[in-house]
Amino acid sequence: MRDAEIRELPGLIGEQVRVSGWLYNARSSGKLRFLVVRDGSGYLQSVVFRPGVEERVWEDAGRVTQESSLHVAGTVKAEPRAPGGVELQVGELAIEQLCPDYPITPKEHGPDFLLNHRHLWLRSKRQHAIMRVRDELTFGIRDFFHSRHYVNIDSPILTPAACEGTSTLFETDYFGEKAYLSQSGQLYLEPAAAAHGKVYCFGPTFRAEKSKTRRHLMEFWMVEPEVAWLRFDGLLDLAEEFVSSLVARVLDRCRQEFEWLERDMARLEAAAARPYPRIDYGDAVEKLKTKGFAVAFGDDFGGDEETALADEAGKPIMITRYPAAIKAFYMEPDANDPARALAVDMIAPDGYGEIIGGSERISSPEKLEQRIAEHNLPLAAFQWYLDVRRYGGFPHSGFGMGIERVVSWLCGLTHLREAIPYPRMINRLYP
Repeated sequence: MRDAEIRELPGLIGEQVRVSGWLYNARSSGKLRFLVVRDGSGYLQSVVFRPGVEERVWEDAGRVTQESSLHVAGTVKAEPRAPGGVELQVGELAIEQLCPDYPITPKEHGPDFLLNHRHLWLRSKRQHAIMRVRDELTFGIRDFFHSRHYVNIDSPILTPAACEGTSTLFETDYFGEKAYLSQSGQLYLEPAAAAHGKVYCFGPTFRAEKSKTRRHLMEFWMVEPEVAWLRFDGLLDLAEEFVSSLVARVLDRCRQEFEWLERDMARLEAAAARPYPRIDYGDAVEKLKTKGFAVAFGDDFGGDEETALADEAGKPIMITRYPAAIKAFYMEPDANDPARALAVDMIAPDGYGEIIGGSERISSPEKLEQRIAEHNLPLAAFQWYLDVRRYGGFPHSGFGMGIERVVSWLCGLTHLREAIPYPRMINRLYP
């Protein structure tokens, strides 16, 4: 008899195996007891037939409780109606630990209760599926860049200055000096682009926005590529190729998880195909006016406006050339209209909003210094960033993509709090 993971069992039909895991649920029917066991790799229907096992095995199968840890051993049988197409004819059962009164029972629980028990909620089938999709997405991101010869550069989390304004920074004491939790790794990534050409960073970022919307977290993960010599049109192509390839990968590798989530995969299949619609900011304003929105040129778009634009396309759209006044200080102005920035936001359909924000970066030290002053940022804190322009300046572009928003969109979630293992929100720091 060999130890095996549930995911391996379709290839072990007829063999004797032992599986270690936790009881997901159980039911009885006369002389049969059905135990659904999970081990992290899948779910296994384990059948205990009273005449075929010792009395102690039968009794243990009856007293084992939800989420008890246990070992089941027996013969793997083909069963198309069971999860994974196989079941285990149990011969032996050993309880590792009997679980007393598991808090999360098969009934409706409120979000506060579930979040207070997030450390246990992660075991549920829905949360299991979401984390699997997130895992596949993150590995797909690394594969995408590694296969295209990008170098992974880890940006610091503690920084001396803001990346996109000071109003949403978490401040901390750094041995008598002020330091901040990073809003983005981008500024530290740009110097690395001068060293390696194509780089990316992938890590946690922090925004102290006092927001309670379903689209916001205080701590989230972001991937940010930065590419030397890449101009704005090339950036749009990169963002489109990046997202479409990730959607295609997750659709191909996570079909079981999407079925558990009851996700309409047809809504995602359109996003796996290029091209994505591209719309100039000015044209977007006019289109929104025809839809009855009270917007004017120079306004930033809210969730309702973004949803109206993206849902019309049924796939992600890219809104380009925003007014420079509503964008970050480092974005290159449009040569044809300096009041506009060479900036792009990619908007996901179905109300999921911005999943990518990017731009061509200012390459002139004089122009960048002027923008830092206009944004009332401390010039002394950005001398190192200006050095990237002073010593061998070069055109370059990049974007940032928040992982939780993409996971939420892919999985059809109503709130970002399910897209990260332990969400940090304005009113939540536990567990």
